[in-house]
Amino acid sequence: MVPQLRAAYNAQFTAEKYAAFLNGIAAEGRTRPPFRIAETPVFIPKTLRDKMLDAADHIISVIQRPDFKERTEGAIPAGFRVANENGHSHFIIIDFAACRNAAGELEPQLIELQGFPSLFAFQELMGRQFRAHFDMPAGADNFPPGWNAQRYYDFLQQTILAGEAPEHVILLEVKPQQQKTLVDFLATENQLGIRPVCVSDLIQEDRQLFYLRDGVKTRVKRIYNRVIFEDLEKQKAFLQNVPHLFGDLEVAWVPHPNWFYRISKYTLPLLQHAYIPESRFLHAVSALPADLENYVLKPLFSYAGQGVIINVTPQHVADIKDPSQWILQRKVAYTPAIETPTGPAKCEIRLMYAWPDGAPKPALVHSLVRISKSAMIGVNFNAQDTWVGGSAGFFEV
Repeated sequence: MVPQLRAAYNAQFTAEKYAAFLNGIAAEGRTRPPFRIAETPVFIPKTLRDKMLDAADHIISVIQRPDFKERTEGAIPAGFRVANENGHSHFIIIDFAACRNAAGELEPQLIELQGFPSLFAFQELMGRQFRAHFDMPAGADNFPPGWNAQRYYDFLQQTILAGEAPEHVILLEVKPQQQKTLVDFLATENQLGIRPVCVSDLIQEDRQLFYLRDGVKTRVKRIYNRVIFEDLEKQKAFLQNVPHLFGDLEVAWVPHPNWFYRISKYTLPLLQHAYIPESRFLHAVSALPADLENYVLKPLFSYAGQGVIINVTPQHVADIKDPSQWILQRKVAYTPAIETPTGPAKCEIRLMYAWPDGAPKPALVHSLVRISKSAMIGVNFNAQDTWVGGSAGFFEV
């Protein structure tokens, strides 16, 4: 998207460099990611970055409103509310599509947001491997202005560990060794010293949680939470000895599980901005738009694009049993703005914010990009293409 940077990168690309890049990720990450990693980073122009930041500032201002919790009480499904919710999410993830406006200028359009972690350690690892194996231009950086790897991990340590010793902080997931994001879990352990732990390996004694660390029963004081609780409920039948995580436990959640629901597609109808497409709760739509083909239907609490209906018809709407769990959102037209040797590609850019305890607001610390040549964005939808997949954003400086 920055023509001179794109041309220079494409000209120096070789399959050998790409293979070495992937091997570097696997070696440092201690596993080879099962999802596709793109052959290229994405070079993001200043103008597009500034527009995304403007929209993100609006989103954060809404989340910081005193009545935000009150307005999102209905987001938490019955039976999934976890005790001891804190005042804010430690992480905010904001996804934008790269689009073009009527004047042909690049502009973002909001796709989704989450009060949940993303691949914070893996994205830093990937960006560093791009630099190690390709001649990356001096005019672009994968960190925000003023940030580098040292400041980044210091900030993540402040957010996740908050002064606790690493042995008392765990990354919690359902069967972490089987997750596609294992490479991020292991990269997190490399950098912060906290280990991935399965929920079924927790030991509960009254209100306290423990786990075995090198055979020693060790107290858990903070949980870097990667568990999606609805997913946990679905898998409980295949797990053993899962503690009651919804109760009043003597642990600090990072982030607290309730924020996964509060900051989600449920938040979209609360937002109004030029770079945020119109979104309405389906149950609040009294009459379907005449141009229904220009809208998509999204279930509130799916992830990775699951359940999204792109070509909406009145019958799709009629077939939905619980409209309160869906939103109707104006369709976004991704633009194929990335020139690759195998044809143009479109992308989605994720801004990744962290918010330590005691900080007045979240800080933008990193980004993630997904490149696609198919109708759907996401690493699960592009397995047969090249120059697509998970990638890193390098912002024009």
